[in-house]
Amino acid sequence: MGYPLSYNGFLNRFSNRENSVILSDKTIKRMLKSGELGIDPLDPEQIEPASVDLRLGDTFLTPKATSGIYSMSEAPSYEAVTADEFIIPTHGFVLATTREVIRLPDNLTAFVEGRSSVGRLGLFIQNAGWVDPGFEGAITLELYNANAAPMRIEAGRRICQLVMAMADGVVDNPYRGKYQGQRVTTGSRIHMDSEVG
Repeated sequence: MGYPLSYNGFLNRFSNRENSVILSDKTIKRMLKSGELGIDPLDPEQIEPASVDLRLGDTFLTPKATSGIYSMSEAPSYEAVTADEFIIPTHGFVLATTREVIRLPDNLTAFVEGRSSVGRLGLFIQNAGWVDPGFEGAITLELYNANAAPMRIEAGRRICQLVMAMADGVVDNPYRGKYQGQRVTTGSRIHMDSEVG
């Protein structure tokens, strides 16, 4: 099976590092049991050979229609919906979230990848990809419907995979950014970046 270039790049980046390895199911289970790693709630069946399947939450954000121009310097506006089902319009975009809350230790990073079975339906996760060491919270997902028809998505369905890799040491500055602690779908906060203003 072929993988996206981003995923291949992820594998290459870590396979060539002496002390950096992708976590196996055995290591994932051990770290969950010891409390080093947190994924909650979690069914043991979600643990794959080298990843953990994450499920879709029930909060959604859609960008509000505007006649103006979107700007990275201004807070965007969204329509918020809480529902067990959500219909993404044709070629539509929606922000969603994982049901699970993730807690990574300061020596572990992660990569979010859409499930192949989901991608084959024309639903793409445009996630930025990386989850930094020290992150704690639910993961916001950017979903795009590439189909010529609307698509129904259901809360509780496995939607993506979390692949974790051990860094070559504890990081100096674990993640404490503007998305730390998020529990529901969270819109862009790029306007809060330090270089603005």
